[in-house]
Amino acid sequence: MTNQQDKLKKRAALKAVEKIKSGMVVGLGTGTTARHAIVAIAELIQKGTLKNILGIPTSNESYNLAKELGILLTDFDKNPYVDLTIDGADEVDDDLNLIKGGHGALLREKVVAQASAENIIIVDESKISKLLGEKHKVPVEVLQFASNLEKKYLESLGAMVTLRKDSSGANFVTDEGNYILDCDFGIIKSPDEVNSKINTRAGIVENGIFYQLATEVIVATESGSKILKK
Repeated sequence: MTNQQDKLKKRAALKAVEKIKSGMVVGLGTGTTARHAIVAIAELIQKGTLKNILGIPTSNESYNLAKELGILLTDFDKNPYVDLTIDGADEVDDDLNLIKGGHGALLREKVVAQASAENIIIVDESKISKLLGEKHKVPVEVLQFASNLEKKYLESLGAMVTLRKDSSGANFVTDEGNYILDCDFGIIKSPDEVNSKINTRAGIVENGIFYQLATEVIVATESGSKILKK
């Protein structure tokens, strides 16, 4: 990632944070773009601009960052309703469907997104595609027990499948103790159909196609930010 890309991500994050109001329960996304949003939220809380904010993090990484920065955290037992979630995406298509999971947090991210009244997605312009699959593979979270079985199933759907590794070369393990299979389906013309086919298997926990979950997408460009809505 270049310094310019990071600047664009920060620009999109700051634009999204403007939508947060005092008293909200806020979903805290995962990844480099969402990190900028979490830092900005903490700064506004410290200044007193935002009051009574509760965060629900989408990963252990976001939990640790938010806690370190002094954001009060909650969970679905205490607050089953999320006012607004700010998160990034790996790819966004013309209908605002998403591919997420590049950082391995797709399961919690989708749980929080489905519980949110608004899902604000923040990206730089490199993440925009006409159709999903042009730029990114679909992460599929699977039980360790069933990883080889589900790899064969996903290959039967036409995907080229790779078991994700971490930086040490070991199998990547999610916060929930699962593996991730990165699946290249090529161009995805019907994300709803692919999403449904993937999730029919018991050993598949969830996948990174976020179908019709984005309320709006804030895209940071060289000339400023633009907002995409359906």
